[in-house]
Amino acid sequence: MFIDNDFPKLLGAELYRPHPAYIVEMAAEPVVVHDFTKQPGQTVQLDRYRFFGNPGTKTSRERTQDQTIGTANSRSIVKDKVLVSLREYTGPADPNNTNLPSTFKIARETLMTAQRLLLDTGNLNMFHQSIGSLTLLDDYRRWRDRVFLDELFKTESRGQSSDSQGGYYYPNNKAKTNSTTLTAYTATEYASERFKFNVKTDLLEVVKSLRKRHAPVFTDGYYRCIADPSLMKDLRADQGFREVARYPGMGQPNPLMGAMAPNAAIYGGGQFGQAQFVGGEPVMPAGFVFEGVRFFESTNFPAKTITVDIGDGNGAASKTTPAGLFFGPQAIGVGIGGPNAQVLINNNDDFSRFIILIWQLYAGFANLNKDFITTAFTVTE
Repeated sequence: MFIDNDFPKLLGAELYRPHPAYIVEMAAEPVVVHDFTKQPGQTVQLDRYRFFGNPGTKTSRERTQDQTIGTANSRSIVKDKVLVSLREYTGPADPNNTNLPSTFKIARETLMTAQRLLLDTGNLNMFHQSIGSLTLLDDYRRWRDRVFLDELFKTESRGQSSDSQGGYYYPNNKAKTNSTTLTAYTATEYASERFKFNVKTDLLEVVKSLRKRHAPVFTDGYYRCIADPSLMKDLRADQGFREVARYPGMGQPNPLMGAMAPNAAIYGGGQFGQAQFVGGEPVMPAGFVFEGVRFFESTNFPAKTITVDIGDGNGAASKTTPAGLFFGPQAIGVGIGGPNAQVLINNNDDFSRFIILIWQLYAGFANLNKDFITTAFTVTE
């Protein structure tokens, strides 16, 4: 009874638990619409809200006592309807070809032993560890995290970011000459490491452009950035970053609570950037704030490269380009159908010798506001 009824539900419930190693959905706060009645092939509507535009002046909004406002110029809330088509997604995938489906198989005897352990200890984490089901959960979380990253990366197709549109940004605001090649850096730029993402020239430009595009900030008052550790390394190593990080900030910090100094979080670990667990329970990272941006790190980025001459005298070559995705709220969205993510059990159990499982999800994903996103890169030597 436990195996047939409770086990898939017990494992499926774990799909919804956040994990500190996969933070994109938490950081991006995507627009989510769940329609239980929809199946693959049908659509779910996501709303993309827009601003009214030019606010006018104080005088233009002034009304006289004898002026009739009326309803002739009534305006509706400005929003676009974004329809996402639902698809069926399953996991795990074939390790040799991720386009092919696979299954997760557990020996029934292993599961029965784990069930007794769960009844004796009540420790759910120990139960999952004993049967290896954490690998199935990790597969779903890693996949979903990567999908949201891919949606943010779609902004790169807009072209070079500017004060009027979202897009890509390379150090020193270099433009692509085609889809795979970047404008060359000079020997002078190489000597000053201008091919690396820094504070003064790059971060400030990215934040300025987001503001000029009227990209909203999150409720905490900041934009957010999900960055590859290699981009964060270049940013942290930059002198402009380190000078601010050393400064204690406004006011006099409590000498007995140094960790509470305004900039202490910049160099903090744990909840400020990396995954951690307390008492076996996940603690989601809170990121750190710098120059109006709350930064998070992720190791789940897809590999990106560009052909570029960095000015070192060796000519153009393919270089790895770790990314940092800067964005405001309502940048991406997901439509969900059916029962949401769930774990399914296969009735073909090889004469009751194995439990064969998959995770399943009906969903459609979308980039809702490319102007709310800048895909920034650093270039490695």
